Amino acid sequence: MTEELILANATLIFPDETRTGSLRVVGEHIEAIDSGTSVPAGAVDCEGDFVCPGLIELHTDNLERHIQPRPKVDWPHAAAIIAHDAELAGTGITTVFDAMRVGSIPSGKARYGRYARDLATELLELRAADALKISHFLHLRAEVCSQTLADELREFGEEDRVGIVSLMDHTPGQRQFRDMTKLEAYVKGKHSMSDDDFLQHVAQLKGLRDQYGDLHEAETVRQAGVYGAVLASHDDTTAEQVAVSAGHGIRLAEFPTTVEAARACHEHDIKVMMGAPNLIRGGSHSGNVAARELAELDLLDIVSSDYVPSALLLSAVKLGEIWGDMARGIKTATQAPAQAVGLGDRGALRVGARADLLRFRMRAGVPALRAVWSRGMQVA
Repeated sequence: MTEELILANATLIFPDETRTGSLRVVGEHIEAIDSGTSVPAGAVDCEGDFVCPGLIELHTDNLERHIQPRPKVDWPHAAAIIAHDAELAGTGITTVFDAMRVGSIPSGKARYGRYARDLATELLELRAADALKISHFLHLRAEVCSQTLADELREFGEEDRVGIVSLMDHTPGQRQFRDMTKLEAYVKGKHSMSDDDFLQHVAQLKGLRDQYGDLHEAETVRQAGVYGAVLASHDDTTAEQVAVSAGHGIRLAEFPTTVEAARACHEHDIKVMMGAPNLIRGGSHSGNVAARELAELDLLDIVSSDYVPSALLLSAVKLGEIWGDMARGIKTATQAPAQAVGLGDRGALRVGARADLLRFRMRAGVPALRAVWSRGMQVA
């Protein structure tokens, strides 16, 4: 028998407004939406709590954190995936594009190996077994400044649910780490490098960019087309870099580092995504443009939890406060990301949409989750 759920007397958050009402879920979809404060027999009285679509996360490093909780500590993948899935469900995220790095450097002081293909296979097997609470897609982070990117990209195909491929270029002295002092502090702290080690590391990365950069960039663009994936840029800094991104057909910019780049993105009809931790902390940990500044300039379209899953809902609410419009703030974590990746079945409260939902109320100025549903089933 198909289960029915009615959430009544709720403050429903639509893409362009909030209003008091109720919604009825039958099975996995929203079947009806009504206005008013009435609570029918058998309905859940939300007591005025906010009800909005489930959050959609396009870029998170959280799964990588679970498979390697400490440097050089590898965790069993299936256990890590299930724990990651449950954590996201508990923060209101009902759709996630799990970021996995492709492109490795098997030699050198800061060497790192490949892992994405094996991890993706295990994730897709768990999904096929209906072992996960929320909806998972793949996000391949293509590291141009590496040795093995082309080979690793060819390990994936159309059947792999690759939703996003992002062009990553971490060559020292540009994009995220234009400030070499910031890069030096980050790398030395993470890898316990000496001064000489750091200089050798920088030289190695620049050499890899010179040798493989253009080839890897072209191969990434080509493979994204093979997968049918959305192609994203990462850390665009200048209008010239944005113009190159636009030439590749990119329509999503992850974390542009300057106002100049963000403004150029909008001129090229490229959506701007910024990190929730940047917004909540009041600035970038790398010394780049603040997400709040872009929001105040109307240059921010989408938020991502990045490395703190619980930050996604908090940042969307905070944007609502900045703009004086809760619906607009929540849209940056629901409808806007759904539209950016072509998911037309979710991201907004409407009849026929997937019943990915969350209920929250404000406590001490922050959103406190009361319940989360994925495909009509309560998962948190």
